[in-house]
Amino acid sequence: MATETAVETTLINAAGPRPGDIIVTDNLWKTYEMGDQEVHALRGVNLRIRHNEYVAIMGPSGSGKSTLMNLIGCLDSPSQGKYWLNGHDVSELNDDELARIRNKEIGFVFQTFNLLARATALHNVELPLIYNGTPAAERTQRAKATLESVNLGTRMMHKPNELSGGQRQRVAIARALVNNPSIILADEPTGNLDSKTGDEIMALFDDLHSKGNTIVLVTHEPDIAEYAHRIVTIRDGVIASDHPSTRNRNQ
Repeated sequence: MATETAVETTLINAAGPRPGDIIVTDNLWKTYEMGDQEVHALRGVNLRIRHNEYVAIMGPSGSGKSTLMNLIGCLDSPSQGKYWLNGHDVSELNDDELARIRNKEIGFVFQTFNLLARATALHNVELPLIYNGTPAAERTQRAKATLESVNLGTRMMHKPNELSGGQRQRVAIARALVNNPSIILADEPTGNLDSKTGDEIMALFDDLHSKGNTIVLVTHEPDIAEYAHRIVTIRDGVIASDHPSTRNRNQ
């Protein structure tokens, strides 16, 4: 029995994550029941992302990129296939286990910022630490340090309506960073910003990547995708292309 278990583990590991991998999907499917029909949003996606990679996931509306983002972010579970996040097999976790690993491993940055309107920037950044039970003094210290790291040290007591769009997105990025997650998952992070402010936010992502963060950027804009070092394009639920960005090829 021990020999069989060892063989099974070897086979699983051979198909799953290797040293240095942070995201691995193996034949990932997502199927939705719509009346008497099945809609296949993802059709056997195989994806491997390494620590400290900077990857853009692109695709038109209905391509499956949002579904893939939800699975990578542990916001949903696959219908079939396997998904490993930082070595954890998350494919079969229940809702409570998904919530725990989501809080620990992933920092989310959304297009709409998702900030509490009546809370200060400091309190908004503290929220993930409140959820995981970090003591008050430690979470305040960590939230302040993270806000300072995104150049908002002088604005931490301001509420969202007292901040510009770019400053609000910086608060959202600080909130994503405060738990020291394995991965930053950014969904259309410049979608609600003007082009100049968007460039400033993308420069911040460049800086975060240079400091060792793994970044997965979900976008439909080719010029934003080019900030990444690798572009994965999804069409009709499958990976249509996977190649270095022009910027990365020119470096």
